[in-house]
Amino acid sequence: MKDSHGRVIDYLRISLTDKCNFRCIYCMPAEGVCPMGHDELLRIEEIEAITRVATRIGIKSVRLTGGEPLVRKGVVDLVQALNDMPEIENISMTTNGVLLPKMADDLKQAGLSRVNISLDTLDPEQFEFITRVGKIESTLAGIDAALEAGFNPVKINAVTVRSLNQDFLAFAKLSIDRPLHVRFIEYMPVGTSTGSDGTGWGKQDVVPSEELLGIINERAREEGLPELVPAGNDDKPIGWGPARYFEFPGAKGTVGFISPLSRHFCSECNRLRLTADGKLRPCLFSDREVDVRTALREGGEEAVYNCFLEALNLKPDEHHDKVGTERNMSQIGG
Repeated sequence: MKDSHGRVIDYLRISLTDKCNFRCIYCMPAEGVCPMGHDELLRIEEIEAITRVATRIGIKSVRLTGGEPLVRKGVVDLVQALNDMPEIENISMTTNGVLLPKMADDLKQAGLSRVNISLDTLDPEQFEFITRVGKIESTLAGIDAALEAGFNPVKINAVTVRSLNQDFLAFAKLSIDRPLHVRFIEYMPVGTSTGSDGTGWGKQDVVPSEELLGIINERAREEGLPELVPAGNDDKPIGWGPARYFEFPGAKGTVGFISPLSRHFCSECNRLRLTADGKLRPCLFSDREVDVRTALREGGEEAVYNCFLEALNLKPDEHHDKVGTERNMSQIGG
């Protein structure tokens, strides 16, 4: 089914919780978020019911997000239930990876297709600063567990923030010896991000993707490495998304660039978002929401279907460089 601007919508991102075992500076406040009441949070069986209705408008692909989705009780059972829906072709997850060593095999067996692991720095001290509470060893162990469990592809999501002075080449080099697909994501003005210096998101902290590609290639030349070249169609990782992919010649993985600000891809947007408290969001940058939780509890699946139709009609043509949203990234699901 198409939205009011003619875009085919076949992808649903589902936030399972706004809780997380990290407190990343661009995602949630240092003190965390105010816990949702039991009745506010969608139950696992309600998420299943809403997804079944979503398939009626053509949803074929689902991504589970958070907060941190693996802290949600029942997540493996949910993956199994989604996998049992014949209309759902792909189930993926975005995670910080900390719980993957314990859960990767069960998730793979239940039907999870692939994982994106959030990792914004390879420096242990900077990792603690960005996450406020995390240890880099835990996320690196999660990456190893994802590869060992057979997920394909395994993508690494790195939000680029200029003032953090991240080692971008070191990230890109992760793709050389292992089948890892590193994606650099421009720092977005979502929620009330504290920013790297505590003053919030600022345009000066955005590293445009074209500039970043130049930085990586310059550093590569200094180290005697070949430059990144556009990835061939056979080398690009499976999955939806707006990344432009490059690779080091002969590498096992790729390097992608996601440019929501400098080269926005709104005209190709194919997604809706479901928050953990049951609101359909037509756009990451928009505060307009449709209350599907109340619709399900009071009107059943037909009322839910009407919510999806409403959300399709509410999708804007683009984000129009909007800065700030009422909800933080952890409450939206990214």
